[in-house]
Amino acid sequence: MPRALDGLRVLDLATFIAAPMCATLLGEFGAEVIKVEQPGVGDDLRRLGRQHAGVSLWWLSDARNKKSITCNLRAPEGQALIRRLTRETDVVAENFRPGTLERWGLGYDALRAENRGVILVRISAFGQTGPLREKPGFGRIAAAVGGITYLSGYPDRPPVTPGTPTIPDYLAGVMGALGALIALEARRRTGEGQVVDLALYEPILRMLDDTLPVFGAFGYVRERIGSAAESAAPHNHYRTRDGRWIAIACTNDRMFARLAAAIGAPDLPARFPAMADRLARREEVDGLVQAWVNRHDARDALAVLDANEVPCSLVYSVRDLFEDPHVKARENIVAVPEPGLGSVHVPGVVPKLSATPGEIRHAGPRQPGADNEEVYLGRLGLPRAEYDRLRAAGVI
Repeated sequence: MPRALDGLRVLDLATFIAAPMCATLLGEFGAEVIKVEQPGVGDDLRRLGRQHAGVSLWWLSDARNKKSITCNLRAPEGQALIRRLTRETDVVAENFRPGTLERWGLGYDALRAENRGVILVRISAFGQTGPLREKPGFGRIAAAVGGITYLSGYPDRPPVTPGTPTIPDYLAGVMGALGALIALEARRRTGEGQVVDLALYEPILRMLDDTLPVFGAFGYVRERIGSAAESAAPHNHYRTRDGRWIAIACTNDRMFARLAAAIGAPDLPARFPAMADRLARREEVDGLVQAWVNRHDARDALAVLDANEVPCSLVYSVRDLFEDPHVKARENIVAVPEPGLGSVHVPGVVPKLSATPGEIRHAGPRQPGADNEEVYLGRLGLPRAEYDRLRAAGVI
């Protein structure tokens, strides 16, 4: 079956998560991705997270479908190899501090001199411009700067990291892949490449619903309200009799009426006729729903709510995800063959395309430089003696 991005070549110069995620997403839909790692030690992600049989499970998941070569980007001979590889590359992804690639002779101008159509995806903590451009940062910093951390948690407690600190990294990877595809479409029309400049915090800031326009109009600063929602009620998490948590979301009057019928309180729509009424008495409304939920086990409560078409779900743990039949049917978690482990469970491909679906061809390569000979001897045509010399010198 044809793949949407067959023939596209991506050079992944990045480390950890954000820009590598951009390359991973392109690779899932057919792009050939060459991952550039440090000679000897490999990418830093290989040492992050839980290890199994001497390999990072995180690495096996996030580096899937990639080829691995090693190259010392700080060495002039290594930089020359990267410039040569750029000649046949469509997208280069990097996430070093601004100015780093330029110091290595690998900035956009240098790469464009080799290939005028190359697209350089640059993901850094604060972007390529602005007074903070040279500051370092990771996902936790991006969540703090992007405004989501301030909103996460309860008003009488410190702000918390929403979900995991890596969510901003993955969102930036998604936005980076979108930027690359947009730039590729522009290149199809003009023949020219360009830079995709993305700060790690920017996808978070972009997803703050109406927080920005509301402040701009009224000067209103949204504060933490726990697990409730700013603009809708009841819209929260509720504890069941058997100690589970379920999520219920009522975002309009029709849904609230269905919830009232489900919990045996048909008078609630008359008592709280509009969303403004429910928001003004949020604690009372949530208390009524919680009282009903607390009298039921999670399975029974969800059955009643589902029968009345009330948006609801169990609050899933990772164990629940593995056991859920819908998650299985959608192939949201898949087992990928891995030589040393037999297989490794990883997130499935998103989104699902009907004619050119993505695929996971293999887990992340176990050894740094596993594809050195294929790329350096085959693609670049290095003589064996030159290859052996560069390897002995620690350039590759």
